[in-house]
Amino acid sequence: PALRDHRIPADGLYEGTRILDRLPAGTPELPYKFFELVPQARTIGAVVRGVDLSRPLTDELREELNRALLEWKVLFFRGQHLTSAAQRDFARNWGELETNPLLATGDDAEVARFDKAAGSVPSFENVWHTDVTFRPRPAMGAVLQLREVPPFGGDTMWADMAAAYDNLPEDVRARIDGARAVHDFLPGFARFYPAERLAPYQEQFPPVEHPVVRRHPETGRRMLFVNTSFTTRIVGMGREESDRLLRLLFQQAHVPEFQVRFRWEQGDVAFWDNRATQHYAVNDYAPHRRVAERVAIAGDRPF
Repeated sequence: PALRDHRIPADGLYEGTRILDRLPAGTPELPYKFFELVPQARTIGAVVRGVDLSRPLTDELREELNRALLEWKVLFFRGQHLTSAAQRDFARNWGELETNPLLATGDDAEVARFDKAAGSVPSFENVWHTDVTFRPRPAMGAVLQLREVPPFGGDTMWADMAAAYDNLPEDVRARIDGARAVHDFLPGFARFYPAERLAPYQEQFPPVEHPVVRRHPETGRRMLFVNTSFTTRIVGMGREESDRLLRLLFQQAHVPEFQVRFRWEQGDVAFWDNRATQHYAVNDYAPHRRVAERVAIAGDRPF
């Protein structure tokens, strides 16, 4: 029998089977010898048990943690209660550190502090984003610790951008493979800072171009690499076409099957691969206070 017209708007997210591959095709799943790993979601997020981050890492432990990071994209360590120095020293196992002059710092110049007291203006975190993609070499990763946790709310969510890419329609993947997009620091900060605060940094942070789909430098996996905070347009497209395509691509982080959500306790630490993920700090804890400190690890030029 004939059915009535039942079309819905194009370019949406629809129900159905998702492709949920945690590892690149052909990658063997190997056991971990130096810690227990407890998955929190299908493709992203795992709690690591049995590691004290305040102690120096052996080469073998560092290698195994890196393998876990590549596999799960974000690792959680409960009850670490690190000093700023210990948090910084752990992050340095993965490379040089970087700072952001637009963020407040903690007790150490290389530690950014996000102190959200009662009545403070929400800023920066409660939108899906990848950190500092406005840099020519965006951060490789970050180590975040919660110093003060509200009695409810304040979770952080991460999205697997390899899964986001895998699940795009074939025709969309064909349009974006090889495409480049412009990233700019202004959209992410102009909503909260006045022009006089931002103007001095325009020369330091000019707009940059990155591939819309980047390859992970260690796994070779293709990943969607645009985000709501900093991606302004796709090179070579008219504004209307670019805006429509970017809206579709931005939506991919919103799919729950690609996400993990972490409920913090004081002293917990998260270590994520900024190349492979987006994240979102849920701002639902007013009027309570939430204090987090983050160390960022310098990254490579996306390709």
